[in-house]
Amino acid sequence: MASRLPTILRLPAFRIMSARAVTSGNPGDGVGKGGGAGGAVREAGGAFGKMEVAKEEQYFRQLQKEQMEKLKDLLEDEVSHHERQIRQHQEAIEHHKKKISRLNKKTDGSDSD
Repeated sequence: MASRLPTILRLPAFRIMSARAVTSGNPGDGVGKGGGAGGAVREAGGAFGKMEVAKEEQYFRQLQKEQMEKLKDLLEDEVSHHERQIRQHQEAIEHHKKKISRLNKKTDGSDSD
């Protein structure tokens, strides 16, 4: 299970996607106003360009939310798996201690010459 975690973190969409250049305009304002170079609708600017920017940002926020939920589920699964292993190891330790105790009782009883 632990080997799946790095794969999820390497997904390109999981990385934070807010690397924007500092410009005088806002995204969706149009070419030459600091908000162009994002496709035909965004290049035109105006209300449709701003709406397109809002939809893109909403999409990536939703995508990041889904990825965080999947990561949380994966980590919860790993925690429960390790807790199960701890219980199994504790049971094995108790079993071996009882064996040692029985062996000590046998050897103590037969050494009394």
